[in-house]
Amino acid sequence: MIAIIYKTGLRLRSVLKLGFRGLSGVEAQRHHQFNYKYLIMIEIIEANPTNPVHAAAIVQLMDEYARDPMGGGQGLSEAVKANLPTALSQRSNAHVILALAEGEPAGLINCFEGFSTFACRPLLNIHDVIVSAAYRGQGISKRLLNQAETIARRLDCCKLTLEVLQGNTIAQSAYKAAGFDGYQLNPEMGHALFWEKKL
Repeated sequence: MIAIIYKTGLRLRSVLKLGFRGLSGVEAQRHHQFNYKYLIMIEIIEANPTNPVHAAAIVQLMDEYARDPMGGGQGLSEAVKANLPTALSQRSNAHVILALAEGEPAGLINCFEGFSTFACRPLLNIHDVIVSAAYRGQGISKRLLNQAETIARRLDCCKLTLEVLQGNTIAQSAYKAAGFDGYQLNPEMGHALFWEKKL
């Protein structure tokens, strides 16, 4: 799936090609407040971690995510960088979605199939979501989430799940806009908490 998005503006010749032929160059620039940047082509793909290009993109984006305060503020270890693509490729329940901006890594979702015993159907957990800092605010996370939903429906999953930090309000807004909400069975019992025990 390929779409054109605008990073900041358009070259004037691109404006004319997109249907503003009735305006002069000055009028088109004034009306749309362009500042002469290129159109950016964003491609959303289901990645193959054994593909060297995809593997490099996965590692680059995951390392950026890990270095971000929302990812813990510490980059991936060299061992993780070396082994992550292979480890993902060996898991049949793993699904990796990449956003590429004219070939450059722009965003990533890692999903893993699970199972709902209450529904007796598979589910798809969205484990990692990252949009590179240079490409944020352009709807890439929405398109990545849409592709995750496409995969989930293809697998006949009963739902998508994810975890989000309390302090990550920007991500929470994006998830709510995509139809996600806090998990609860009975409102009187409150929302579920995500706990861990490191081994």
